[in-house]
Amino acid sequence: MSIEDYIPTFVVEAVYDLRPAALRAQGIKAVLVDLDNTLIAWNNPDGTPELRGWLDEMTEAGLPVVVVSNNKQSRVERAVERFGVDFVSRAMKPFAYGINKAIARYGFDRDEVVMVGDQLMTDIRAAHRAGIRSILVRPLVTSDAWNTKFNRFRERRVLRKIEDTYGQLTYRRQLSEVAHDVSREITD
Repeated sequence: MSIEDYIPTFVVEAVYDLRPAALRAQGIKAVLVDLDNTLIAWNNPDGTPELRGWLDEMTEAGLPVVVVSNNKQSRVERAVERFGVDFVSRAMKPFAYGINKAIARYGFDRDEVVMVGDQLMTDIRAAHRAGIRSILVRPLVTSDAWNTKFNRFRERRVLRKIEDTYGQLTYRRQLSEVAHDVSREITD
């Protein structure tokens, strides 16, 4: 395992902070997004008015949003059906399966897609494996489902290694502000 495989391209407070103009400025034309604790709180499957507003903003701007979740189909479908968002369930993150399936389904260009998620161990790692950029966001709630708690333990260890090597990741309110240009340091 290389810690570079877990370094996000960007670090942003919340998915709702992503604006179409900032995404386009980065050449992003499609957003793949994790479901639990990224788009909605894992324990609130009905979402929020803020979610509806963000999805409407993306739709009006012509930026497709596709949920890529490890959850089963019925869980994801129930959470997103009222919002008219397509999804890939049983995505098998940290593997690239779900991301690749979404990219193939829509014919997205990998250079124009970003994966947004709250976990280094699944979302960010899967984005690296799929060869696309990633955005790490803070989890919407501090509690996790039982099956995520193990990943959080491992994630804290990996995050400590990243920050020991490259410095602290700083969550920003805008995509245009790169939290820490770790990728440049790795390639230099």
